[in-house]
Amino acid sequence: MTATINRRESLPSTRKSVTHKFSINHFEGYLTVGLFEDGRPGEVFIKMSKEGSTLSGLVQGFCRAFSLALQHGLTVRDACDRFRGMHFEPSGPTNNPEIPEASSILDYVARYLEVNYCGARAAA
Repeated sequence: MTATINRRESLPSTRKSVTHKFSINHFEGYLTVGLFEDGRPGEVFIKMSKEGSTLSGLVQGFCRAFSLALQHGLTVRDACDRFRGMHFEPSGPTNNPEIPEASSILDYVARYLEVNYCGARAAA
């Protein structure tokens, strides 16, 4: 068996990004997606309104791992497939008409990336 090691593709020091305010069952947060020069997502940051909570710390760990995976070659589509549908609190209704319900913050992030960076809308 041969191991494949992907080199990390770093984002430029100054990069474009998109910041999106979201709410899941009254838990508010901000999702920031840092973009490679070709417009692909290369990093994610989530700032939760309840800073310092266990949830906030776990979300920050997820963001680091997710960002490193994207920088080492995991496609956005594969990332979305892996995280869509994860279920834990907070879950429930969102303030986004394109994603009316989310089963967790990770589910919401995966579905947001899918809508905005994997579909026909992303190609436009």
